[in-house]
Amino acid sequence: MPYALLSVSDKTGLVEFGSALVDRGWTLLSTGGTARVLREAGIPVTPIAEFTKFPEILSGRVKTLHPAVHAGLLARLSVEDDVRDLERHQLSAIGLVAVNLYPFRETVARPDATLADALDHIDIGGPTMLRAAAKNHPFVWPICDPLDYESVVAAIDSNRDEPDLRRALASKVFFHTATYDAAVAGYLRGNETESQSGGLPEELLLSLVRTHDLRYGENPDQTAAFYRIASRQSVGIPALRQLHGKALSYNNILDVDGALLSIAPFLGEESASCVILKHTTPCGIATGRSVAEAYRKALACDPVSAFGSTVIFSQPVTEMVAEELSKLFVECIVAPGYAAAALRILQEKPSLRILTPIEDGRFSAMAGHIAPGLDARGVNGGVLVQSSPAPAKPSDLRKSDDVRVATKRQPTDAEWDDLAFAWAAVQSVKSNAILIARDGASIGIGAGQMSRVDAVQLAEKKARDAGHTLEAVVLASDAFFPFRDGIDAAATAGVRAIIQPGGSKRDDDAIAAADEYGMTMVFTGRRTFRH
Repeated sequence: MPYALLSVSDKTGLVEFGSALVDRGWTLLSTGGTARVLREAGIPVTPIAEFTKFPEILSGRVKTLHPAVHAGLLARLSVEDDVRDLERHQLSAIGLVAVNLYPFRETVARPDATLADALDHIDIGGPTMLRAAAKNHPFVWPICDPLDYESVVAAIDSNRDEPDLRRALASKVFFHTATYDAAVAGYLRGNETESQSGGLPEELLLSLVRTHDLRYGENPDQTAAFYRIASRQSVGIPALRQLHGKALSYNNILDVDGALLSIAPFLGEESASCVILKHTTPCGIATGRSVAEAYRKALACDPVSAFGSTVIFSQPVTEMVAEELSKLFVECIVAPGYAAAALRILQEKPSLRILTPIEDGRFSAMAGHIAPGLDARGVNGGVLVQSSPAPAKPSDLRKSDDVRVATKRQPTDAEWDDLAFAWAAVQSVKSNAILIARDGASIGIGAGQMSRVDAVQLAEKKARDAGHTLEAVVLASDAFFPFRDGIDAAATAGVRAIIQPGGSKRDDDAIAAADEYGMTMVFTGRRTFRH
């Protein structure tokens, strides 16, 4: 009778599969908990120690790492020497392996997981058996997914070789073990983002687990799914839970990701903050003494663009804010909490997506998209990887040694406050990026323009279209001004203070222009492009 080795962490469908194999004349070999489940269901099973004639040792750490198992898996039954070796050593071929691995990824995803927990859940025997079976798949059925049990039983019943199915199962095994090893490698690497040579790592391994399919991608004719990075504890999007509303779409997830980036500089600051975001870039950012004040100021920046937006708050949403939000069509709201009355009001909108951190009251650290400290973007034929930018918090501006006033006039205290806010806010705006601000709020944003002077003029236009007067305003630019025309445009608009990285060959021209207009201009020494 043919042998089938079953050793699974996920017991889904195990009893039914084991029973089907026994009914078809197979002898089941098994280990530990798998053998116990089969035995309790009345299914005959041979312990692996009886098959190998060697006991499990090291508290079960060594049980399947034995020549009897691996010769049985690797023997090519069409090769005479392999068959003679089995006969000479009184070994038996194993025709089927069903194994799924210790739940390493689920273990390290727990916030309280220790290194000892992680090491205990690194599977050694399981991947070894799966890889052996997959390598020898013309003679061994390699199964790592309970969803494949039914198709294998059907193939056995058909009494056909089914080479395409066998090959597909083998491919699935190697993908499964590769992503499993990537999860282990990613966890053990931890916060290390640089190689020993001081640059980025020579190799990057990612283990991605599909959590759910999406209705469609960026457009209805595209398919899409969300994959979670398996080797990391929940951060970013997976660290949020949805309290209400329709399922998140591809575009919703992009906007929520942009919202998390936009709010990051304001987390932990004393003031409440709000960002209103559309197509992954802010159309309003503000701080206030309360969440309600921050929301009103953010909305006032561009109420037209706020239609169909994503709104994120640094502090819990109050009933007053919920009443204001209910007057506007919003796709998503993200906040570290909601007053009970606020949640009742918002839930009256059946489609509104309401999200909050899994860990109540606290957003997770935005410490890289693909690994701690690393961001990546797919391009044709490869992936661009860079170190993650550190959020420029408003309270940090005047503490930096790189910040200097480049003009004759020094900023007033009020201007310093607004420059600090504007500098923190502009870093999440798509380049070329210009943000005009006053009293801790954006009043005009010029995003994604091909020239910087166009971005200045667009920010001015957006501010005037929204009914703002451009008196005593400041302007932040995500990169230097290559010509003085941007300074001229800002002065014409009414800007009195500018903050920018500096570093242009024509910085002297920009400084001279600012001095001519009696403006003050601060150089930060740091560019914040976002393409």
